[in-house]
Amino acid sequence: MYFRFLLAIAVIIFLFFLMRWFQRASPQSVKLYLKRSIWTLAIALVLFLAATGRLHWIFALFASLLPLARRLLPYLRYLPILSQFLGRNRSANATQTGPSPGKASQVETRFVRMTLNHDTGEIEGLVLEGQSKGRQLSEMSQNELLELWRECQTQDAESARLVQAYLDNIYGQDWHEKAGATASDSHGSPVSGTMSREEACKILGLAPDASKDGIKEAHRHLMQKLHPDRGGSTYLAAKINQAKDALLNK
Repeated sequence: MYFRFLLAIAVIIFLFFLMRWFQRASPQSVKLYLKRSIWTLAIALVLFLAATGRLHWIFALFASLLPLARRLLPYLRYLPILSQFLGRNRSANATQTGPSPGKASQVETRFVRMTLNHDTGEIEGLVLEGQSKGRQLSEMSQNELLELWRECQTQDAESARLVQAYLDNIYGQDWHEKAGATASDSHGSPVSGTMSREEACKILGLAPDASKDGIKEAHRHLMQKLHPDRGGSTYLAAKINQAKDALLNK
């Protein structure tokens, strides 16, 4: 009874710290952790069954599924037709609802190249310069991201704002107190300089020959995800607005 009580306490403590980690970790880190956990559990299960002499259960399961697989084989010839039909369906839906699946926006500064997945809304970044050059932002801890942010603050303000946008997206406003970030750091002049058509197309995830309607639709779609009033970033929203203006004015 005493052992079960200690085990229950240990499980509760583990779950508490696990939940805290899930709240602070980036979506990419959570996905990676879940994939590794599933593979680890699968391997552990196979080793356990082998050690206890119960591995034959898996082989028995496969053997029982073989007759069903044989029955389904003749229907495989219809897969290309089904795939073609589903592809047309997706294309039609994309035309009606907005940007097609698989698109991404890209914002690049001296230190960081940031990519936004239009389908999932997830943000990923690659460090281009500095002590963390070559690393993905999703692989860096909060302290490492803060070090990158401070490094950018002293050398490139635009890069600092982009890293800050990533921190806001992953950690909300909680990191500001820890980093000593002030209101001016968060809401200062968000964009500077002129924007080329090529850069604007990358930010909106558009082809160079995009139509005016396509530009407006891409802008609307991204602002729904990144508007500050919806928990998005002031800096990224300003870049999206600047990209739309640059394309429509030219």
